[in-house]
Amino acid sequence: MFNYSRRVHQSQTPGAPALVVHDLVAVYPGTRRLALRKVSACVPIGARVALVGHNGAGKSTLLKAVAGLLPVRSGSIAIYGNPPGACHHRVAYLPQRGEIDWGFPITLRKLVLTGRYVHLGWFRRPSRDDWRIADAMIDALGLTDLRERQIGQLSGGQQQRAMLARALTQEADLLLLDEPLNAVDAETRAVIVEVLETLRRQNRTVITATHDLGRLEADFDGALYLAEGREVAAPPGAFVGMKVGTLT
Repeated sequence: MFNYSRRVHQSQTPGAPALVVHDLVAVYPGTRRLALRKVSACVPIGARVALVGHNGAGKSTLLKAVAGLLPVRSGSIAIYGNPPGACHHRVAYLPQRGEIDWGFPITLRKLVLTGRYVHLGWFRRPSRDDWRIADAMIDALGLTDLRERQIGQLSGGQQQRAMLARALTQEADLLLLDEPLNAVDAETRAVIVEVLETLRRQNRTVITATHDLGRLEADFDGALYLAEGREVAAPPGAFVGMKVGTLT
């Protein structure tokens, strides 16, 4: 369900941004079709950046490449000055809800606990402190009463909050969130927005894929616009914010 085989802990390069991608080219798995076409961006530590574009624009692909889940054909990625995987514990990735097997026989609490495995590896048992961190994130996402429920028995909004709780349990410095507010109920949206505001106050770096233009200026410091795997200019009048890509 989740890959923790590459458990590496390497210190960040002093003064390095949270993320730098340069001329990144990637292909869709099993095809020769380009998914990213020389995308470049620089995200400073503590920034909240939106990846904006329609479905198929390359947002999810870029997040997976940065998370080390997708090989790249050319170009480079530096996370706190290191290549993907060199500081694996510092990057938490929240996939889209549809990518998870919700029939997997695991409770919400144990799912959230898997966010600690990047620190533990496969063979160390979770400590009391690991469970405490997981329970604190479950509580923060308003899921305490559901923590022993099998994950497939949760509503869509509850599943989304559970996945965010898992990402937060990792205590990463860079969070990569793929459409966390897509098709969620009003309660879930309010809870997630509050959590994202908490991350801002903690100076954590958050990169969020979205196709919603309505709250970009209120919720983000900068935006990178993608279309057909390429960086494109923002539409006229659209929010840009701090310089993130080469076109802003």
